Amino acid sequence: MSRCPSVAGVVLLWCNPSTSPQTLSHLTQNLSAAVIRAPSSSLNYRFYPWDIIKTKAVLICDDDIEPDLSSVSFAFTVWQSDPDRAIGFFARSHAYDIASKTWIYTMEKEKYSIILTKFMIINIKYLEKYWCDKQYTKARQKVDDLNNCEDILMNFVVAEESRRGPVMVGVKGGGIRDYGDARNDAVSGEVKEVGLSSRRGEHRKRRGECIREFHRLLGKMPLKYSYGKMVDDVGEQGLCEKDGKLVLCDRQNFR
Repeated sequence: MSRCPSVAGVVLLWCNPSTSPQTLSHLTQNLSAAVIRAPSSSLNYRFYPWDIIKTKAVLICDDDIEPDLSSVSFAFTVWQSDPDRAIGFFARSHAYDIASKTWIYTMEKEKYSIILTKFMIINIKYLEKYWCDKQYTKARQKVDDLNNCEDILMNFVVAEESRRGPVMVGVKGGGIRDYGDARNDAVSGEVKEVGLSSRRGEHRKRRGECIREFHRLLGKMPLKYSYGKMVDDVGEQGLCEKDGKLVLCDRQNFR
């Protein structure tokens, strides 16, 4: 990540307060990153406006995500064109379930309203809003109570301030490797159930609870829907005949 020309510096946030200084020093001595030990394991510290951050744009990324440099650069370019919105590669959605008359957490093909912190670029002003605006104090406490949903709360913050939905980005080549995805552990053609995927129903239920609680605590639903995504290459989608078959014209070399 540090080799990307769009990246001014890398900060590694260490959220295990029980790690000894000697162990942490040994673990990080070969890293080209500044290491910050959070005061506690609270997920809220992912969005703390640390003094070391000097850039207007902040990329929050999970430690099991490996983006290629071109993907990072493209996402940053998209952010530069619209710096008041959240930018990222992984999107989810809120929805209102008519049957249960409650807000739920879901994934839809047609729209999205939440960018996950697997990879998220936001304006540093939202870190300050998240931590310093008193209207989010009780919501941050809910994040601590559930040990979950700090990313959903940040999407509430961005949507409330920008009055707009997030932007999902996509790339044709390279892209983002998500080592936390259970599909990386396919065995004999089957997906091994690990991590959150092994309790997907419970995970979505808890995330839905967060949405409902944030809505209740803030007294409003600021999340806005977005549609489609920004891509780094627009190609022809016309069909051409080759060897008796129809194929995408721009993805074939014709002689």
